[in-house]
Amino acid sequence: MNADQLSATSARAIGLDVDALTVRGGKPLDGRIEMKGAKNLVTKAMVAALLADTPSELRSVPEISDVRVVRGLLEIHGVAVETLGDTMRLDPANVERAHETSINAHAGSSRIPILFCGPLLHRLGEAFIPDLGGCHIGDRPIDYHLEVLRNFGAVVDKLPTGIRMTAPDGLHGAKVRLPYPSVGATEQVLLTATRAKGRTELSNAAVEPEILDLIAILQKMGAEIQVDTDRTIRIEGVDHLVGYSHTALFDRNEAASWACAALATGGDIFVGGARQQEMTTFLNVYRKVGGAFEIEDDGIRFWHPGGDLKPVVVETDVHPGFMTDWQQPLVVALAKAKGISIVHETVYEQRFGFTEALVDMGATIQIHTECLGSHACRFGQRNYQHSAVIAGPVSLRGADIVVPDLRGGFSHLVAALTAEGESRISNVGIIARGYERFIEKLQVLGADFDVDG
Repeated sequence: MNADQLSATSARAIGLDVDALTVRGGKPLDGRIEMKGAKNLVTKAMVAALLADTPSELRSVPEISDVRVVRGLLEIHGVAVETLGDTMRLDPANVERAHETSINAHAGSSRIPILFCGPLLHRLGEAFIPDLGGCHIGDRPIDYHLEVLRNFGAVVDKLPTGIRMTAPDGLHGAKVRLPYPSVGATEQVLLTATRAKGRTELSNAAVEPEILDLIAILQKMGAEIQVDTDRTIRIEGVDHLVGYSHTALFDRNEAASWACAALATGGDIFVGGARQQEMTTFLNVYRKVGGAFEIEDDGIRFWHPGGDLKPVVVETDVHPGFMTDWQQPLVVALAKAKGISIVHETVYEQRFGFTEALVDMGATIQIHTECLGSHACRFGQRNYQHSAVIAGPVSLRGADIVVPDLRGGFSHLVAALTAEGESRISNVGIIARGYERFIEKLQVLGADFDVDG
């Protein structure tokens, strides 16, 4: 694949209009790639701009489809959005109601519209969300969100086309305790409480780096937010917020994915923009498996130093634990480790569906309903297949694969890059939801592949 083919259209370089890739495996990935801001922060920061009375400026915005979805939703609500390079300017001066059909058309399968509710209730007194989609990795119910909004005074009406919310008396502070430290529900509280009347106390909150970066943005806007060491967040509502100027936190999920690609393919990848502090837990596991890394001021170099990879036991968890989004690409590398590895998934109950394709490619992976980690989790005794046993090393072989979800899809791509022979991976556009210009980066790293459509 040459550079001229790659740059035929920007959309194709980003991966938005690509249907399938034909990958010829067995070639180590080698080179340097650059990352921009985290998908899980940038999209929420864009929504936060709705809360302000003046324009906001967000830097290090990646070219991913989730950003395009949020931009479209903002624009149909009257927000003026301009981009120059990776900088986005968002002006909410003319926020207005949007038609349900327009919201449905722009939302697609994204779950992001649920986070528009608090800001729109503040600005317009009403909000609408369509039926929510997203990756099929677990139930991920919106019950947390709806209950949170009711606590703030929202009236929730379920319609055949979606959910409409109103706030006839405005929104007021609330005392909320989450049954699980959900990232999405924590974001919901933050985006709703900052302009609610009175004080809000959120217990059992998520404290991921992306959450703390969102709090930093809201504080720049004039919000009063206190984070305690016991996962309690207290917000004092204010009447007005101003626009922010902020450079987004790097995407640690993307960094870990490319790190695992280097390990699985026997390669050497420098991930520009990656930082040690937010990846400490991942780096510890990476080293235990046998991977090597080197920390630089402008990024992290990841490589396979030679020799056998080692088996590990890993449990996913909320921050500061091992992220659920890290386990899928790691499983591909563990298929090449000498011995038995165990991955206990405690965040999403259906995140091992992607292993079926790996088994078809020759991996030895068994999925179990028991909690095979050091402690029982909320999925124990509920018949969820949430523990994986991986035996290696094995040689993967090429196969035809349909991408099921974002992280699983990237993991399938890594598997194809390590496999003997040729693989055809379809539905790869899903990968563009969270991996900026992944096709271009594959070319830079020397991958052998063709774009099929």
